[in-house]
Amino acid sequence: MRLSRIIMALTVGLAVVAVPTAAGAAQPQQPPPTTTATPQPPVYPPGTGAARLTVSDPTIFLGDTVDIIGDNFGPNERVVITVSYTPLAAGAQNARRSDGSAVAMTTVAAQPGTVERTIEAVTDGNGDFRVEEYKPSVTGRFILSAVGQESRRSDTASLRVLRKKQPALPVTGDSLGTPMKVGGGLLGAGAVMLLLSLAWRRRHRFGGGAAH
Repeated sequence: MRLSRIIMALTVGLAVVAVPTAAGAAQPQQPPPTTTATPQPPVYPPGTGAARLTVSDPTIFLGDTVDIIGDNFGPNERVVITVSYTPLAAGAQNARRSDGSAVAMTTVAAQPGTVERTIEAVTDGNGDFRVEEYKPSVTGRFILSAVGQESRRSDTASLRVLRKKQPALPVTGDSLGTPMKVGGGLLGAGAVMLLLSLAWRRRHRFGGGAAH
């Protein structure tokens, strides 16, 4: 009798415990929250990094050449380099009006960003290239923009092209002879006038003493 009551009590207890568990299992499950993916930068092959464009000399004179160097572009791809320039500022010049007054005038230059030329290069297996002896045709501030046609990697480099200074004209013997001749003539004329002046004073003095 006692054993049956104990079994019954255990059965009732297990049933009470099982009811909340079954109820929880029957409730619908909430979906996990969704997250918005953040755009990631392009992944470069190991050991390469971003593309880089440089020049062998950032400042040259018109008529000189410079090398264009590219690194870390796509391997064995065509790279297009667009060369644009902005002319250097021209110095102001003075012009005369009809009334004799002066007015400053400046030369109208080309528009900034004028394309001088387009250069194409092909990279090696490491994504590098070198364009040798590029020779600008005008003076100004240059911007070189390189874009890989397959990898779309890009970079820019700057270059300044100056006008060569004109050499000073040599001083020749003829250029010195003419001023010296003119100076000598003026000096001689001055000496003659000084002698004539002294002679006139002396003569006037002697003439005045005789009259007295």
